[in-house]
Amino acid sequence: MSSEVATDLQAFLRDHDERIHEELFDFLRIPSVSAKAEHNGDTKRAAEWVKASLEKIGITARIYPTAGHPVVVGEWRNAPDAPTVLIYGHYDVQPAEPLDLWTSPPFEPTVRDGKIFARGSVDDKGQLFLHIKALEAHLATRGKLPVNVVVIAEGEEEVGSEHLARFVADQKQLLRADAVVISDSAMFAPGLPSILSSLRGLAYFEINVEGPSSDLHSGSYGGAIVNPAMALARILATFHDENGHIAIPGFYDKVREWDPRIREQMRSLPYSDKNLIEETSVDALGGERGYTTLEKLWIRPTCEVNGLLSGYTGEGAKTVLPAKAMAKVSCRLVPDQDPAEIEKLLKAHIAKVAPKGVTVRVETLHGGQPWRAELNGPIYDAARTALRAAFGKEPVITGEGGSIPVVGDFEKILGAPVVLVGFGLPGENAHAPDEWMSDENFRVGMRAMAMLWDEYAKNGKR
Repeated sequence: MSSEVATDLQAFLRDHDERIHEELFDFLRIPSVSAKAEHNGDTKRAAEWVKASLEKIGITARIYPTAGHPVVVGEWRNAPDAPTVLIYGHYDVQPAEPLDLWTSPPFEPTVRDGKIFARGSVDDKGQLFLHIKALEAHLATRGKLPVNVVVIAEGEEEVGSEHLARFVADQKQLLRADAVVISDSAMFAPGLPSILSSLRGLAYFEINVEGPSSDLHSGSYGGAIVNPAMALARILATFHDENGHIAIPGFYDKVREWDPRIREQMRSLPYSDKNLIEETSVDALGGERGYTTLEKLWIRPTCEVNGLLSGYTGEGAKTVLPAKAMAKVSCRLVPDQDPAEIEKLLKAHIAKVAPKGVTVRVETLHGGQPWRAELNGPIYDAARTALRAAFGKEPVITGEGGSIPVVGDFEKILGAPVVLVGFGLPGENAHAPDEWMSDENFRVGMRAMAMLWDEYAKNGKR
């Protein structure tokens, strides 16, 4: 990419910086909380805002209703010999509670210490909006884009994207593209551009253990009646061995091994266990022996207890033998594990280890497929070049322990590679009070994405 090409885009973004920030702040002021019905009007308003924002820069846009919150789709297909890219983001946000833990109001954007504080600033309104402004830089300075573009913004990511896969399947022709680009993740460290290589999937269960028909006096019945709380504890204790390995038979059978070169790159990242210990206020780390902490977080599966409920938990003492016990358990999955298969393995294991005297019922609450990028091809080459030019550093390859459900859906339904290039940072409080996005990352992210389309146009057509 020539310096001349970079200059015209950067000059536009610099000269319009104040106006761009004002528009972003207007977007952030909309409390588009998808999880709460009381905000349905706000969520619809956010969709209309995205549509108007696309139309204002010259991209045709339309709002599509779903059984939940609407989907916004923008199209610019005026480059017949160039590749087509699909840009995905979401305009819905997490609930802001507890409100009293915010330093400034969650829906009144505030800049402090180089950070934009607001609910949705980094997850994902700020990152979605920087893509729109990168497109505007091209359209305003040159009157066209170097690639064809489809922008899709949904309003249900924070509640599981329940209706998006069906929408993508139904609108496959509308959304056809050669590559998909998503910015809904974080860089590994400040100033270190990152390409996300993997996402873990999810299998989430509720385990209910039932014994006597009601709570019993622990003195009159304890020792003779099987205690559901103790039974549940014993079941959960069988999920791991003494080395932190998951002891459910067959659990690791489908785990795909990683390329040693990628593992070596991960081990070379500037990471220290000490920082994680300090961040979480613990005195030691645990998990599966034989793997580094980043490998445990990114490329290894887990089985974790998320919640426990049984018996008397109020103030003081009440000597009861509880009638019921419940645990919420989630398994983070890696390629090529399948949530449905993990469900079968978990249920078979529990049936085998559950003691007599209680009834155990396992309910599946949620599932999602893991994902791994191939990290080669025109879109990845273009992303590396653009990030290097914008940040002045070679991008690193990272992983993510969480899930973005739509990533696998895009690859499977559209048959297009997905590249995840995020501009968040560690500690950004994405789902917590005082969520923030680095103002510098917002600016550099716009420049990087504007450069990306020039790079992709050079050799992206398949």
